[in-house]
Amino acid sequence: MSSLSSEKMVKHKPNSIRTYDAEGFRKRAACLCFKSDAEQEILLVSSSSTPDRWVVPGGGVEPEEDPGVAAMRETVEEAGVKGRLGRCVGVFENEERKHRTRVFVLVVSEELDSWEDQLHIGRERKWFPVDEAVCLLGGHKPLQKLFLIEALKSRSNHTTHKTCPNCEHSEEHSKDTTPQSSSLSCHLPKSIQPKKSKEDCL
Repeated sequence: MSSLSSEKMVKHKPNSIRTYDAEGFRKRAACLCFKSDAEQEILLVSSSSTPDRWVVPGGGVEPEEDPGVAAMRETVEEAGVKGRLGRCVGVFENEERKHRTRVFVLVVSEELDSWEDQLHIGRERKWFPVDEAVCLLGGHKPLQKLFLIEALKSRSNHTTHKTCPNCEHSEEHSKDTTPQSSSLSCHLPKSIQPKKSKEDCL
């Protein structure tokens, strides 16, 4: 990573207005950005608070904004990529931080040479094999790790994934070769759980 990675990046959005659902949870949206429909590689961005860590791009939903539109907007701002919005993976709740994130799959078709967060706070982006990304996110972003696990479980084109050599969790394969959340995910705090229903992705 660049020399900026040793400094703490601070992201300010003074004109942003937070929105909340009926239960008082902040509404967020995020994209799992894959290089192709095969979903073998995913794009992560450097954290604005801890630049040597990688995270899934996403942020708050603006008033009257469609969650899918919000997810793509945040992806352009944070990762500098555009693409085709695919399925909604689900809505994931963080009880401790009081937010719910609606997560979508996006297949990248364009990578911008420069983008908002790169110019303003030195944010970086990088492609990772999905199994390595699962391990990276598990150390500091267990909810985002769950985003990816659920996406891999829900995809229609099942592909066998090998376990990241740096991950302490073994991977067990079902008959359809889809990674199982019980074998790939760390134990999640009770405050971090997925909330999924048919209505979540409408």
